[in-house]
Amino acid sequence: MKEVIVRTISGVLYISIVIFSMFTSREWFMGLFFALAIITLREFLKLVHLTSYLAYFLLALSLYFLSYSIFEINAVNLLLILSCFVNLFLFNDLLWVSKIPMFEKKKYVAVIFYIISGFVFLTLIPMQKGEFTPSIVIGIFILIWANDTFAYIIGKSFGKHKLLERISPKKTIEGFFGGLVGAVIASFFIFKYLSDYDFYIWIILALISSVFGTIGDLIQSKFKRQAGVKDSGKLMPGHGGLYDRLDSIIYASPFIYAFLEIINYVS
Repeated sequence: MKEVIVRTISGVLYISIVIFSMFTSREWFMGLFFALAIITLREFLKLVHLTSYLAYFLLALSLYFLSYSIFEINAVNLLLILSCFVNLFLFNDLLWVSKIPMFEKKKYVAVIFYIISGFVFLTLIPMQKGEFTPSIVIGIFILIWANDTFAYIIGKSFGKHKLLERISPKKTIEGFFGGLVGAVIASFFIFKYLSDYDFYIWIILALISSVFGTIGDLIQSKFKRQAGVKDSGKLMPGHGGLYDRLDSIIYASPFIYAFLEIINYVS
């Protein structure tokens, strides 16, 4: 009971800070997510045993020139293509190899095109309509949270078939589909009360968030397993590190951004 209370309090505090920043201004939003990105990057660098001040410098440059003040849209598009490519390679390594090679040989590739780019596209999502629209990224966060919550509840209550036991023993196929249904249900309420996109778009966003969010969580679990640690950090009592909380949306954000770009282009 004590652990549940601690997890609830720290989770509510974290969610409150994130939502507050989104409803203030773009500058506050960028400032908060720059701080979250620094902490997440620090946890990831520690996880892969890499000491690098250059990584923080690249993070600052990327968020400023590719998100806050875009100097060249083609550079953003190139980063998007490379990020999706690298993320799919991470997914391939998750399924078919015993150790993620980037953990050992190509750490900067993962730092730039997985962690840093994840935050770049996460902060670009609310700018999809040409002006700062926080309700869009709030909707995405709600989809991710709904997926995680329903996956946990359904998996713990009804889960019998393991999803990928060698990586995450507690995740089940029942939990995965429970999370998927939970995200779809949440998409209805997002459409009803936020209404930035048509309902079918929010359903597709729910599917993308659920599938790629789960993959992101599994990839982070594999990184932790290779590092021999339970959590990426101790920042959030009962939850672990910030990377533990943001792993799903970091991985999913390039794919979500790509889908929204296609929708806007078609429209």
